[in-house]
Parts: sequence; structure tokens; C-alpha cells
Amino acid sequence: MKLAGQRAECLALLWVFAVCVQAVFVEPPQPVTSLRSLAESETRLPCRYQVEAGQKVVQVTWYKELPDGTKEQMITAHYSEGHTEFGRYSGRVRFESGRPTENSALLIPTTEESDEGSYTCHISTFPHGNFETHITLTVWILPISSLEPVVLVEGQSFRVAASCRAVGRPPPRLSWDTDLPGQSQNRTLEGGTVSSYYSLHPLRSMNGRRLDCLVWHPGLEQPRRLSNQLVVQYPPDATISPSKGDWFVGVKNAELSCDSGGYPKPQNITWTRRGGALPDGASVIGGKLVFGRALLRNDSGVYECVVKNNVGAGRTEYTLTVAEGGKERTDTWSQEMKDSRLTQSTDNLLLIIIGSAAGALVMIMVIIILLVNRYHRHRNKKLEMELSERTEEIITLSRQTSSRRLNSVSTDPRLQAEDYALLRVDSRIKNSQMSLERPIYKGSQSTLCGKWGAPGGVEVDELGRPVIWHDSIEGLRGAEMDREREERRRRVESYLKSSNMSLDSGLPSSLVPLKPQQEDGVGPREADLGHLRERRTAGEEEEEEWGPAPSLPEGDEDDGDSSTYQISEALTNHFYYSNGVLRPKLHSNAILLHPRGQVL
Repeated sequence: MKLAGQRAECLALLWVFAVCVQAVFVEPPQPVTSLRSLAESETRLPCRYQVEAGQKVVQVTWYKELPDGTKEQMITAHYSEGHTEFGRYSGRVRFESGRPTENSALLIPTTEESDEGSYTCHISTFPHGNFETHITLTVWILPISSLEPVVLVEGQSFRVAASCRAVGRPPPRLSWDTDLPGQSQNRTLEGGTVSSYYSLHPLRSMNGRRLDCLVWHPGLEQPRRLSNQLVVQYPPDATISPSKGDWFVGVKNAELSCDSGGYPKPQNITWTRRGGALPDGASVIGGKLVFGRALLRNDSGVYECVVKNNVGAGRTEYTLTVAEGGKERTDTWSQEMKDSRLTQSTDNLLLIIIGSAAGALVMIMVIIILLVNRYHRHRNKKLEMELSERTEEIITLSRQTSSRRLNSVSTDPRLQAEDYALLRVDSRIKNSQMSLERPIYKGSQSTLCGKWGAPGGVEVDELGRPVIWHDSIEGLRGAEMDREREERRRRVESYLKSSNMSLDSGLPSSLVPLKPQQEDGVGPREADLGHLRERRTAGEEEEEEWGPAPSLPEGDEDDGDSSTYQISEALTNHFYYSNGVLRPKLHSNAILLHPRGQVL
């Protein structure tokens, strides 16, 4: 039991030590790491130790583990004495950084198959001791592949059509990409060599068909394709054209053509005549037998064409019969040839005419489209111009109207205030509830009065304006009241007509109090004084004082004189006549309003 406890403690200490080692190595993070590399490429073995506070890396050494379990020293670096390379690794390996004690990664510029194995990065520190990390390197060799095609001949037995071979590490895998009916067979040899064979029955229809080899390897992102086309040779087949036709004496430019197939393409073509040599005037040009003269009767016979290639030969015969047709048959044959040529020319001309017409129609359509488009653009532009002119005209008229309105108003603020005051007086007098039509009785309380008194016995309102007010007398009814009202109205109109004073243009509308509300059917009707205004001519004096009121016509009663005197006195004390207009005199309590609402 005691021994088992000691073993457990030792295992725990080893585990803690391993954790500490793992924790201080930044690269690689694991104590044992596996890497892959390709032959003839650069390989990097990472190793970086994280120095703690108060710790220093003294020396770095790389080792490679041999098959017998021993370690072979490759390279070492001391913090003060530099680095040293050992044995067969001298010149083949180097540190990645110029400061190996900080970055201890090892580089193998050109990796070889023999570099595969286990490597150890040994770090010596002060004062904590030594630390190690282990890396296992696997070296792959990209496959070297080749394809060997086989030339086949039609009629041969089942045999290999192509062979594919590849060498790599790990061993690659081979396959075939084709639609030919056949069979493949793979073999693996020592050293990572793999071979594959594809066999079939050769036929002439297989000539030129695809037969590709695909090489698969984990070092390749996609399979490597070795392209190949199957080659099947076969003998030619000879044919003579025209195969039939009518030949007559006198026919010119007659010829026979020998056509051949086969693979490879035949290069040797011969013409012979059964029973003798070729007739005089007949020659072989390429694969044709051409008669350089008019046909004769003795040109009839059996002609043979022989075609050869490296696989075999092909032959065919043609019987030429030259009939007696005389000149008429010859002319007929010539005319037929001419008609055939004329028909071909007519067809070609018709095609040209149709093509030209189609092209012209397309051009006309394009021109029409362009013209219509141009017309619409011109029309739109014209409409835009007209709209712009109309808009400018409306703006100009609006500006002229605004200018005339501004120019129609005087720029003198004093005159504007006076004119506005005159208009208000005219409107207020017209709408006033003052009635001069009621009969005025001596002893009544009807006077020119208001709420506040004013010097001269005329009462004014809070703004210093004279107030014309009549207490309504109720209870007068009947025909006598109507007659008296009518008579009073006539006297007042006669007096106002004979007077040079204008009641419509002197008082501002704000100086006249509102007429009290009348009861239905009670009180006299308001006299319309607006049409009684009279203007003086331009030749009269600018200012003049009020004179004594003109006398009323004879027969007026005393109460009329009293009312006339009061009105005349009020107008004389509070208004003056200027340029044909009745204007208020200045008063300390008077308030005049500007036409724009401002207080003067």
C-alpha cells in the first residue's frame, strides 16, 4: 500500500510537470505535435518558449530521433556563443529568427524523404532547468504520373488500349474517365508505384474517342487528369463518283473522282483500265481521272481505282460507256449544264435580292423610328418653351399689377393718413345712428353732447371727438309725426345742398359715436348724407375758416335754427376746411389712426 501511494505521488508530480511544460511553450501549444510536408518544399518546425519573470533561456538545441531510439544533434544556439550546425545537417537547416533564444523555430529549406521522423526542441533555462517539445514530421511526395497509349488495328482481339502509371507517397490511386466499353486492372508495386491498364476490343468507331487517366493523391486539391484519345487504324474504302450517268461522244471536261476513307488517311491512289492502259488524253490529278479532250467512242471501258494506307488497301471499279449521241446529244448535254449553271446563278441572285430587300426594310424602319423620336423631342421642346413663355408672361403681369397697386398709393404718410381718415369719416357718418329727421322741440334734452364735456359747450368722447347724439323720443305715432318728419327731412336736405360744407369728408370714422340701437318701428330713418358731399375746385384756397352758417329758407321754425347753430359752432371749433375736405383740428386728447393701423 505504501508503494502504491508513492507511485501515485510520482504520477501526480509528472502530470503537474507536464502541465507546466505545456503552459510555458507558446508554439506549438501541445507537448507532442504532428506535421505534414511535401518533398522539395520548405518545412517549418515551430518552437517558442514563454519566459517567465526572473527566467532566462540559456541554450536551444534541436534533436532528431533515429530508428534505433537514439537522438542525433542537429543544431544548437547559445545566448552568448552563437549557433552551431552538426554533421549532415550542416547547411541544410537553420533557425527562423536571428534570436534563437526568443524564437527557436527550425527551417528545412528543401525537404527530403529522409527528413521524415520525430524531432525534439530542447530549451535550457536559468534557474528553472530544461524543457522539451516533440514534433512528428511526415513527408509526402506528390505523384509522378505518365500515360502510355497503344495503337490498335481494327479486327484485333481483346487487348490493352492504354496504361497509366504513378509514383508518390503515400501511394496514389488511379482511375479511367471514358465512355468506351472496356475493363481496367490496377497493380501496386513496392516504393509507392501504382499502375492501371484499360483493355477492349478495337473497332473503327472507337477511333478518336476519349480515354483519360485520373491520378488521386491527398497532396492534390483535385485529381490530376492525363488526357488521351484512343487510336484504332483501319483500311480505306474506295468509291468512284459519279456512280452513274450518261456519257456521249463529244462531251468535254469529263472526269471521274475516287473518294477514300480509312485511318490513317491514304496517300497512294492509282487508276487503271481493264485490258490495257489509260486512253490518250486522260490523266490522274490527285484522286481524279480527268479527260482533257472530248470523249470518244473508244473511251468506253472498265476503270479501277486502288487506294492504300499502312493498314491495307481498298479498290473499286467503274464502267464507262460512251454512246453515239452526235452533235444534238452533245448540245443537249451542254444545254443542260448551262441551264443548271443558270439556275444556280438565278438562285444566288434571288438570295442577294431578298437579303438586300430585308436590309433596306430594316434601314427604313430605323430611319422612321429616328424621325418619330426626333419629332417627339422637337414637339416636347416646343411645348416646354411655350410653357416657359406663358409662365414668364404670367409672372410679368403679376409684377406689373403689384407695381400699379403700389404706385396707386401715395408715398406721403401724412396724406395717406388724411385720406384714410376721410374715408372712415364718410363711412361712419353714413352708418351713424344720428337722426336729423326727428323733430327738435325746445326744452328737450337733445344737444350735441357726449360722455365728456369740452370747452365751448360741445361735449366730446374719451378721444376728444365731438359726439352727435339724439335721445330718441318714443310715443310719437300717427300721421302727424310722419308729416313732421318728412317736412324736417326736406328742410335739412335743402340746407345741406345750399351749404359749402361737406359732411362726408371731414370727420374720421373713429370720431363719430355709434348710433344707439333703435326699436322696431320707432324713430326716424337715417338720412343718407353720402351723396351730398361736394368738392371744391383746385383753384380755391388751401385753407379757410368756417364762416357763419347760411340762413335757412324762410318759414323754418326756431328749433331748426337752434340745431343749425349748434352744428355750425361744433364744426367751427373742432374742424377746418382744407382743399375741399373737412379735416379735424389738432387737440390734446385727440388720437388719429394711420390707415395701416399705426397711431399718429
